[in-house]
Amino acid sequence: MLYRFLRGVFRLMFSVMFRLKAEGRENIPKEGAVVLCANHTSNWDPPVLGSLLERKVHYMAKAELFELPVLKQVLPRIGAFPVKRGGVSKDSIRLSLQLLKNGEIIGVFPEGTRSNAGGMGKKGAASLALKSGATVIPAAIIGNYSLFRPMKVVYGPAIDISEFADAGSEGLEQATDKIMTVIREMVRRHESK
Repeated sequence: MLYRFLRGVFRLMFSVMFRLKAEGRENIPKEGAVVLCANHTSNWDPPVLGSLLERKVHYMAKAELFELPVLKQVLPRIGAFPVKRGGVSKDSIRLSLQLLKNGEIIGVFPEGTRSNAGGMGKKGAASLALKSGATVIPAAIIGNYSLFRPMKVVYGPAIDISEFADAGSEGLEQATDKIMTVIREMVRRHESK
């Protein structure tokens, strides 16, 4: 209930502040596990990425946020779950895999940190997708969050990384490279329009 309410608030706010539009929402499966992978340039990226979709998107958030009085009540209700600074804990990975097993969407920023791009860091997105069998959907957040300047989120077709399933650590590296190459190409192509 709170998630739907805040999604509506964010949609309205972003459509006014950033003239936010979406392309490719039809690429998001209507059901089933999805690892939604995007570039990451701002703290606004998680609500921007998720607010344009009908399905709920779950994210990892800094554990420190869950110690703040209001946020510790709100964050779990809007799909966020804690991750400790300095690395992803086994609990966070276990919870991510359980959410995917339940057919949910996990939003991940595979480059690792803002503008390098945040969330699980490096190979986390590929690892989650390969372990769970989730569909990998790339997304490109286009624009720089300047007030009243147009922005858009482009959701691309699914990326098949199944060829890397049995290739160990090297396979995770290659799967991550494939995901990031697709996202960077989407950003490049849409920024030049």
